[in-house]
Amino acid sequence: MSSVHVGPPPRALPSGLPSGRRPVPPGGHPFRWAAVALAALLALGLLSLLVGTGSSSPARAWEFLTGDPAARADAQLRLAVMDVRLPRTFAGALVGICLGTAGCLLQAATRNPLAETGLLGVNAGAAFAVVLGLTFFGANSSTSLLVWALLGGITASAVVLLMASSGRTSGSPLRLVLAGSALGATFHGLTSYVLLGTQSTFDTYRYWTIGSLAGVKAAALLPLLPLIAVGLATAFACARPLSALGLGDDSARSLGHHPGRVRLVVAGAVSLLAGCAVAIAGPIAFLGLLAPYAARVVAGARMAAQLLLSALIAANVMIFADILARIVIRPWETPVSVLLAFVGGPLLIWIARSSRLSTAGASA
Repeated sequence: MSSVHVGPPPRALPSGLPSGRRPVPPGGHPFRWAAVALAALLALGLLSLLVGTGSSSPARAWEFLTGDPAARADAQLRLAVMDVRLPRTFAGALVGICLGTAGCLLQAATRNPLAETGLLGVNAGAAFAVVLGLTFFGANSSTSLLVWALLGGITASAVVLLMASSGRTSGSPLRLVLAGSALGATFHGLTSYVLLGTQSTFDTYRYWTIGSLAGVKAAALLPLLPLIAVGLATAFACARPLSALGLGDDSARSLGHHPGRVRLVVAGAVSLLAGCAVAIAGPIAFLGLLAPYAARVVAGARMAAQLLLSALIAANVMIFADILARIVIRPWETPVSVLLAFVGGPLLIWIARSSRLSTAGASA
C-alpha cells in the first residue's frame, strides 16, 4: 500500500541558494548573454582601434591591422593605432570590468540596488591623494597621478573597513555605508581646503577629476594588472557566500557563512577594483551602478552570472562611450564621464521609479 503524505507540501529551494537548480531567467540563459556581450566587446574593441585619435582614416587603420606593408611603414599611423588607441581601448575595458564587478559586489553585499563604489570613499580618497601629490610632491606626470590615485583610493577604503569592522555590528551594510560617507565627506573638505591656495594644482586636478581615458600609457597599466586579477578572483570567490546573503543574514549563517566577514572581504575586493579604475581614468560615475542592474535583469539570482555580465556590460559601455567621446565634437574630445553622466542620469531616474527596483535589489 502506498504511503500518503499528510504534512505541508515540501518547500522549493529559493533561487538564491548557493546549491540546487535555479530557474532560467525569462531572457534566456545568462551565459548565452555573456557570450553575446563578449562578442560585442571584441567588435567595439576593433572599432576603437579604427576610429578616434589621429588623422588617419578607418580604412588606413584597417590596412595596418591586416598587415598591409605600406600601412605598416607609416610611422604616424603606427603611433595612432599601437601607441594611442590600443592602450586606450585596453584601459577602457579594464575600467569597465573593474567598475562593473565592484558595483555588482557592493550592491549584493549591501542588498541596495542603488549602491555604487563611491560609498566606500574610494573616489574621495583618490582625489585627496592626487591633490596632495600635485601640491606637495610635484606629481605632474600621468603615471605619478595614477600611483597617487591608487594609493589614496585603497587607503581610504582600508580606513573605512577598519571603522566598519569595529564594534558588535562589524561588517553590517549600514555601518559600511555610514563609515564611507563620513570619510568621503572628510576627504572632500580636505581636498577643497588644499585647493583654495594653489591655482596650478586646481587646474591639473580639474582635468583629472573630469574622468577621461586620454593619454593612458600601456606602461602605466601593467603594474595594475596583478591588483585587478586579485580583485576579480576575490569577487568570483565571493559569489556563493553572496548568494546566501541574498536570503538574509540569518539564512546565510544557517548555511555556514559569516555575513560580517563576507562583507569585509567584498569591501576589500571593491577597494582594489575601484581604486584601479579611478587611478586609470579618474572618477567615473553611474557605470558601477547601472551595469549591475542590467546584469540582474538578465541573470536573475545567479551571482556568478551577475558578476560576469556586469563586468562585460560595463566594459562595452565604457569603450562605446570612449569612442563617442573622440568623435562627437571632433577635432576636440569630450570627457567620457560627461557622456556617461548624460546617459546615466535619466537611466538612474527611470530605475528609481521602476516597479522592478525592489525585486532587483532582493535578488542580488
